[in-house]
Amino acid sequence: MAEVPDELIPLERSAEEERAKLAGLVGEAYNVQWTRWLKASEAAQAAVTAHAEASGENRYELEQAVKREVRHAAEDPAE
Repeated sequence: MAEVPDELIPLERSAEEERAKLAGLVGEAYNVQWTRWLKASEAAQAAVTAHAEASGENRYELEQAVKREVRHAAEDPAE
């Protein structure tokens, strides 16, 4: 499993937060928020790609590790 660099976590978290804000939106509000999500997602993807290329890690495995890290960190351990 790929080790997750700390600098990738806030980028992925931002993309997930922007994606979550799409819920319930319609019309122009949806389009505006979708653009915000897209920009955050592109930034996260670019950072993962750059790190994978620089480190020689498998890009897909790194991306999945980052996503797991962000999703598990957001879960309530009491649930």
